Amino acid sequence: MSLLPLLVLGAGALALLFAAYLAYKVISEDAGNERVQEIGAAIHEGAMAFLNREYKLLAIFVIIITGVLAVFIDYDVLNKIEGSNSGLPSTAISYIFGAIGSALAGFIGMLIAVKSNMRTATAATKGLNPGLRVAFNSGSVMGMTVVGIGITGITILYLVFQDAQIISGFGFGASTIALFARVGGGIYTKAADVGADLVGKVEQGIPEDDPRNPAVIADNVGDNVGDVAGMGADLFESYVGSIIAAIALATTSTVFASQAAEFDGPRFLLPLLIASIGIVSSIIGTFLVRTGENASMNKLLWALRTGIFTAGGLVILGTVAAVGYLDFELAANQSKWNFVWVVVVGIIVGQVIGTATEYYTAYEYGPTKKLSEQAVTGPATVIIGGMGLGMISTAIPTIAIIAGILISYELADIYGIALAAVGMLSTLGITLATDAYGPVADNAGGIAEQAHLPEETRERTDALDALGNTTAATGKGFAIGSAVLTSLALMVAYAQLVGLEALDLLEPKVLVGLLIGSVLPYVFSSMTMQAVGRAANSMIQEVRRQFREIPGIMEGTGKPDYAKAVDISTSGSLREMVLPGLLAVIAPILVGSLMGKDVLGGMLLGSIASGFLLAVTMANAGGAWDNAKKYV
Repeated sequence: MSLLPLLVLGAGALALLFAAYLAYKVISEDAGNERVQEIGAAIHEGAMAFLNREYKLLAIFVIIITGVLAVFIDYDVLNKIEGSNSGLPSTAISYIFGAIGSALAGFIGMLIAVKSNMRTATAATKGLNPGLRVAFNSGSVMGMTVVGIGITGITILYLVFQDAQIISGFGFGASTIALFARVGGGIYTKAADVGADLVGKVEQGIPEDDPRNPAVIADNVGDNVGDVAGMGADLFESYVGSIIAAIALATTSTVFASQAAEFDGPRFLLPLLIASIGIVSSIIGTFLVRTGENASMNKLLWALRTGIFTAGGLVILGTVAAVGYLDFELAANQSKWNFVWVVVVGIIVGQVIGTATEYYTAYEYGPTKKLSEQAVTGPATVIIGGMGLGMISTAIPTIAIIAGILISYELADIYGIALAAVGMLSTLGITLATDAYGPVADNAGGIAEQAHLPEETRERTDALDALGNTTAATGKGFAIGSAVLTSLALMVAYAQLVGLEALDLLEPKVLVGLLIGSVLPYVFSSMTMQAVGRAANSMIQEVRRQFREIPGIMEGTGKPDYAKAVDISTSGSLREMVLPGLLAVIAPILVGSLMGKDVLGGMLLGSIASGFLLAVTMANAGGAWDNAKKYV
């Protein structure tokens, strides 16, 4: 066996060690005065309570799915009772490790985030760059934890089982946690946010993050459980999914038709090596994120871009070295250097999507400025303008994805598309850091307001928060774009597995599947939005009750019951996340079982296209609305 897998494991260990170093560095920072620490402790307690309850609920679901995989996939009791697999339930084991890895990445990232909130606020009293460094280091812990656990888990399982189909269970386990963590955390944060703002800001006329608001701690908790733990689990799934897709397609891609399928052959190792190079490159990039005092939004954006662009350039150089070292056996008309160009394509597509997202969501640019101007005529025009902005913002990412698919396919067939997704996410260690840092900066601003820190502190945290809104949308853009490329690659793997050679869109059944797939993202989104509405209604009623029944809240002599608001948001989000999550899991099973493989193929294609456009629309509209408020 080649020594290269050991280098990959070394890169995973390096990522985890660097994450531990950054975590120690963050925790060593000044936690602030007694009031700041009191608020930070309340946020920490609420976030951990939510995550503990969520993971206990998810553990039941994971156990059930593990049993199903063991019975129907590993031992296949329906089709081959005689001679069935008598060894370990490999896919089920892989699934469990994927679920644990995703949950662990989200837990570690959120734990450091809640520890860094108050430290970022305290650092911001000294200057803009100290606040940026603490928040960014916190986000880097999440980024490095995700890539470290992800690549280590995939590599170990692949070395043990030596079967790409078995390690797909790892990706499925990661998807399970990501789905429910994103939905549950998202419902929590929006319900708390809406409840806090509508009653506090609109009805009572008090500032955002005012300590007199009973929902203020729940709002701060939501930023962590939704935008840190949820996003971390989401991108963990995207990261491992892209690598697994490339490995799975390596055995069947026509590019490799002449090469034997050794489990440690170059075609299997290349995605792992690219991801490893990305880890080292991301670590180097994190040291380049710096800014000066009184920096504009453009300078703050370039502070992060410097690290990201540098990491991307280093990945390209490292890929050149890796491809040059590996000995590929290719057809006469193929060149192994095509793999380098495919990675370049993936990185460029990711940067185009990220830059387009910045353009449409940062208040440094025209679209968000114009959106803020529409607030002069009332909220209705802001809503119309934001929806229009979100819709038009789909054009550039779509063109970039189309170009990426066509070029990657031309260079290296379907395997090239999967490899482009690996390239796009190779720098996830730093791109996720720029994403996860945003909620930390947001919470730091809330703590600064509640602890009555100097006015310039809130101004600095607001600048970092506005940047975080943009980088959060950029992170979503990376997740969405890579998901499209990975999904297409996995779609081909599905077709090969079930013997599906082509889909005839003029065939009524396939068209039915396409329409079912197209509507599913809308139904899913509707269910989650209505869930937010119901949970937010409970929060609004509780906040109103406290203002009405607890004497002295508005005067500052009475203390709100923060824990009650946190409990309402927790219970509501965990209850409401079940149905949307089950829809996503059960729908393909039902369609495939009842209507056949062609209809399921159409459904998968429809959901990829529809989900991509809807996701970009919602992510960019939300980022623009939030930053338009900050600009005002």
